[in-house]
Amino acid sequence: RMESLPEAVLIRILASIPAVDLVLACRLVCCQWKNLIDGAALWVLKCQPEGLAGAEAEEDAENWQNFYFLSKKRRNLIRNPCGEEDFQHWGEVENGGDGWKIEELPGDFGEEFPSEEVHKYFVTSYEWCRKAQVIDLRAEGYWEELMDTTQPKVVVKDWYAGRRDAGCLYELWVKLLSENEDVLAEYKSETITIPQDNDGSWTEISHTFSNYGPGVRFVRFEHGGQDSLFWKGWYGVRVTNSTVTVEP
Repeated sequence: RMESLPEAVLIRILASIPAVDLVLACRLVCCQWKNLIDGAALWVLKCQPEGLAGAEAEEDAENWQNFYFLSKKRRNLIRNPCGEEDFQHWGEVENGGDGWKIEELPGDFGEEFPSEEVHKYFVTSYEWCRKAQVIDLRAEGYWEELMDTTQPKVVVKDWYAGRRDAGCLYELWVKLLSENEDVLAEYKSETITIPQDNDGSWTEISHTFSNYGPGVRFVRFEHGGQDSLFWKGWYGVRVTNSTVTVEP
């Protein structure tokens, strides 16, 4: 009989069950199972075989159940970050000059991207070009209690570069929004200026949101720029490999 098993053995048996079944079904069986599933020991056991925690992990170090789910879900929530799907999933906020364009790396007077997996970038024109994407966190599997109580880190990254023969401007603006799209937290970079005759190298910009309070349901990611010489065509800032991740 299951109730006669030593608790350590029962934890190992439960740890072999899929995580969703543990939470939605097994947790409802009895008080003992609920307490074990809400405890750290079981989730440490689930984390270790998947490389999410070392063998010496301490059971009381943190909420291991949330850590497990967040680690398993961790992925880039930005869709089409490198222009491989044309402009799908992006909304044009501003399309000045000759508008946005997608080019192949490294592009004229450009440099290769640090990762071989990135092949394209978006490029701006001689007036401000901005584009945005809104991420629905619930639709991506991040439930309300998790966002309100645990408040996992929301990590935002973007990459930008200029042509070696042209100066340009770049900005990043990210907002955490409520159900009604009220702004609960935001990050806006300074206007970054890349001078003419630069080295064309790619630069990463990042920001981490934490302790942002309850109520976050959406992330709005916006970036853009222009060239600073007002040359017709696409001599403005280049952007690619944008990421938004929710992390433990």
